[in-house]
Amino acid sequence: MKTRLHFSTLLSICFLFIGCLQLHAQAPNTSAPSSDTTKYLVVKYDGNEYVGLILSDDGREVLIETKSLGKIYIPKSDIKSFRPVDYAEDIAKGEFSTAGVFTTRYQFTTNCFPIKKGENYAMLNLYGPEVHFAVHKDFSVGVMSTWIGSPMALALKYTRGTSNPKINYGVGTLFGTSGYINQGSGFGGLHWGMITYGDRRNNATLSIGYGYLNDGGNDFYNEIIYVPGTYSSVSGAYPILPIQDIQPVSTSRYKAPIIGLAGQAKVGKKASFIYDCMMISATSGYDQEIDNQYGSNGQLQQVVVGQVKQNRQQILIIMPGMRFQRTENKAFQISLAGVITAKRSFPLPMASWFYRI
Repeated sequence: MKTRLHFSTLLSICFLFIGCLQLHAQAPNTSAPSSDTTKYLVVKYDGNEYVGLILSDDGREVLIETKSLGKIYIPKSDIKSFRPVDYAEDIAKGEFSTAGVFTTRYQFTTNCFPIKKGENYAMLNLYGPEVHFAVHKDFSVGVMSTWIGSPMALALKYTRGTSNPKINYGVGTLFGTSGYINQGSGFGGLHWGMITYGDRRNNATLSIGYGYLNDGGNDFYNEIIYVPGTYSSVSGAYPILPIQDIQPVSTSRYKAPIIGLAGQAKVGKKASFIYDCMMISATSGYDQEIDNQYGSNGQLQQVVVGQVKQNRQQILIIMPGMRFQRTENKAFQISLAGVITAKRSFPLPMASWFYRI
């Protein structure tokens, strides 16, 4: 009886061991390569990008096999987006490019996509050079000047993404000095916030900012503001208008809120349409309408003084253009820009050369 018990127990253990082996063989192997040979682009919230085969996805993390780093586990909470690689658009001369080095820039304004480390760029314009480089995954610094080295400006940009990969926001600022012109007494600045919708190939950016400029001069004049009302003349003589205030006005200082709308759209493998537009509402001095009214005999009867208003000049700058990029490291852009004001309009064509550094 005891021998039978030992034999049956041993037989049960053998069957249990064989069953475990079969269950283990039938269990999915998450480390085994997937039969899907499609390569994916995985973009993390920290800005890093990986291209490779998705080997497994258990809902918590993704196992991707890259060419340079091998197999990498990426938590799903760190992934901003991932999509299949479009070989017609993403591959250029055997090198992968999700966007291009110069997609953070329009003509004058920028968008909310950060400059990636290792993708610093220089831009040469007809008016001067500039260079921009990343110091952090969300922060970049640039220097702008003219071909004579003055004036000069320091450009700073900070951007962040959101849970929606197509919505990004950021802030930017420009600090400028006249340099050796006017012995460095001139200065100015432009500070703005912006929001971008879209990806690096096709996007639109709305920006709102405030700019100011002091050219270094000390030219002032006194603006006389009269009390609004109607004043009758005596025997055709000009009435004495009561003064409400006297305001000093500078001809060397300007300030203006600025609204910008820009975008780009890829129109071919090597070409993109670039659009940049800015509405500047500059203020300078005061405006008060004074109407001299005459009778049928030609004599002055009365003077009507209107309400005082701050003098504002609306300036619209439109910069549509095309960017042509044949390699990953160079691009050429031309814009048929124009400046429109209430009194005059004139063209302002611009040409720019981009270089990766």
